[in-house]
Amino acid sequence: MAVMRTYTGGCHCGEVRYEATVDLANVMSCNCSICSKLGALWTFVKPEQFALRSGEDCLTEYRFNRKVVEHLSCTVCGVESFVRGKMPDGSDVVGLNVRCLDGVDIAALPVKPVDGRSL
Repeated sequence: MAVMRTYTGGCHCGEVRYEATVDLANVMSCNCSICSKLGALWTFVKPEQFALRSGEDCLTEYRFNRKVVEHLSCTVCGVESFVRGKMPDGSDVVGLNVRCLDGVDIAALPVKPVDGRSL
């Protein structure tokens, strides 16, 4: 059974802040070239489950490979706390870097490895 909870999160310096309603039972560690360098852990939500509260003007975008994911980093501190993209079916999605959510014990979460290098 899904346990949905609303979390706050954001970048290191606090310029980018958001709220998201998510079930942290589905956290993944991707081994693609960017995720492995970031050390990010991801979970995904529908856009209506995400609200950017501050920092839209502090975001810079980076795209690579198939260019379907907007990697958004804070221009002040450089942290990528969330991404926007498309699911394989074309629907919009927001990826949350779980390491950037406030008050989350990463060690207590089940983390699924995903082979993003092969995609």
